[in-house]
Amino acid sequence: MKRPMRQYKRSARFNSLLQEEISDIIRTRLRDPRIGFVSITHVETTEDLRSARIFVSVFDETAETEAIEALRNASGLIRNQLLHRLRIRRVPELKFFPDRNIAHSIHISQVLDSLKDDETHEESDQS
Repeated sequence: MKRPMRQYKRSARFNSLLQEEISDIIRTRLRDPRIGFVSITHVETTEDLRSARIFVSVFDETAETEAIEALRNASGLIRNQLLHRLRIRRVPELKFFPDRNIAHSIHISQVLDSLKDDETHEESDQS
């Protein structure tokens, strides 16, 4: 019995391509020191591909606001590069947002580790 091939939505493929290309443009073309070490974690485009929400994780959380602002200022240059790289008729409007999921996950992990440490201390005190 032949299994049907999984069909991907056009926008999902486009999101993945945008994520790769924008990451490369930031790494190779942008020289703004405010950007620092950033990672594109997720891209969401509208169904008509006119607008894209770019979620960015910043290594130094204290510089997150400056990095996002620098990326917003560079969005025109990024769109121009995308136009040449992707050879598409219309490049979506790029909107950058901080992605705090990684930092939140690390915080939860630290809290769970501290709770586990507290339990082991209590057990050793009762012995």
